[in-house]
Amino acid sequence: MADTSVKPTRSQEVYDRIRVALLGGQLAPGSKLKINELAARFGVSLSVVREAVTRLAGEGLLEATPQRGFAVATLTVDDLRDLTRARVLIETLALAESIKVGDLAWESSVLAAHHELAHTPVATADGHVSPRFTVVHRNFHNALLAGCGSARLEAVATGLRDRAELYRHWSAEFARDDTRDIAAEHRAIADLTVARDEAGATRALREHIERTTAALVRYVEQAGDCTEGDIA
Repeated sequence: MADTSVKPTRSQEVYDRIRVALLGGQLAPGSKLKINELAARFGVSLSVVREAVTRLAGEGLLEATPQRGFAVATLTVDDLRDLTRARVLIETLALAESIKVGDLAWESSVLAAHHELAHTPVATADGHVSPRFTVVHRNFHNALLAGCGSARLEAVATGLRDRAELYRHWSAEFARDDTRDIAAEHRAIADLTVARDEAGATRALREHIERTTAALVRYVEQAGDCTEGDIA
């Protein structure tokens, strides 16, 4: 019998690399993924690439179209607004549960994640969003919800946030809001969370999420696009 132990490892590697490219904004919304080129680039079989992109499509980061293959998810204002509403509902619920039942180890993880975030530059030397900041920002938001006591609730919140990461990248790159102090927003969320201030922490998280959406919607409208149109 053939040894198939290598395939999951290679598939996971390809999945991780494509996912980083997606969440880092390296692949434009709506752009088509060419399976043959990806297979050659990563030195793997077509089946390994298909397995990876199928997983990403299941997470909403890619769109699968019969006869046309896979493409990066298209970003629209309507989708952004719907996604933002869902995120606010789910993430504030998970944070409230974390504040209620999270233990001391959870509090410590929130403080550690925030410390790393606060000491990680947002942008690279050329002014683009830092890939490292993307990772530690995600880790911070994951840590906030990790004390909720429900793996399913965490998974739903994480999935919605990952889908929103594409929008967050475009907001940071193009729809910059010079009136925001994002570092102060993160600090307030962390401080209110470990202080077990459920109302204050959930309000701060909701406003944090909604301000990113508002900035991107303003950018699209000022650029002359209709609110139902594509963002890219």
